[in-house]
Amino acid sequence: MAEFIKIYPDKPSEAAIAKVVKVLQNGGLVIYPTDTVYGLGCDITNSRALEKIARIKGVKLEKANFSFICCDLSNLSDYVRQIDTSTFKILKRALPGPYTFILPGNNNLPKEFKKKTTVGIRVPDNNIILEIVRQLGNPVVSTSIRDEDDVIEYTTDPELIFEKWQNLVDLVIDGGYGDNIGSTIIDLSEHEPVIVREGKGDIGIL
Repeated sequence: MAEFIKIYPDKPSEAAIAKVVKVLQNGGLVIYPTDTVYGLGCDITNSRALEKIARIKGVKLEKANFSFICCDLSNLSDYVRQIDTSTFKILKRALPGPYTFILPGNNNLPKEFKKKTTVGIRVPDNNIILEIVRQLGNPVVSTSIRDEDDVIEYTTDPELIFEKWQNLVDLVIDGGYGDNIGSTIIDLSEHEPVIVREGKGDIGIL
């Protein structure tokens, strides 16, 4: 059964963050708050954990559209081809914030994502997940726990999330009530920005 821990977003406890990081380093799956809906994630470098998430979501790993949560824009060059100035300015304006940006991937993507030409990048405006990624030292692969056509209470209340997911994951963080609206997805992989899904993030940033 999963562990359930409370972490306060305004001042995340170092000991609690260290505990979450250890679970991720050991190949565990974690549910955590973001600035939109709660997310399900694992260490990007752990193949077995990636396979587990794909199984839970009912998708083939190589076809999965998981996003990478980064703590800031400095690790972008690890996974993303060089981007032009105008694209970088959009990212600087929008992040941290409730957006997923689709960017051209480079050759350093983990082997599970080698066939992908693009990658979804998130830098959520939430201290808990940003601190986890910072301490982990590499991105967390992330997917929403909300089903696309399913906006129901369990996705916002951490205790109900725990009830539903306790036998599927290793740790659930209670970071307060989540949101029901997903991130705004913007494709910046071509010459012009394309809005893939309008969510919580204001498209006025373009």
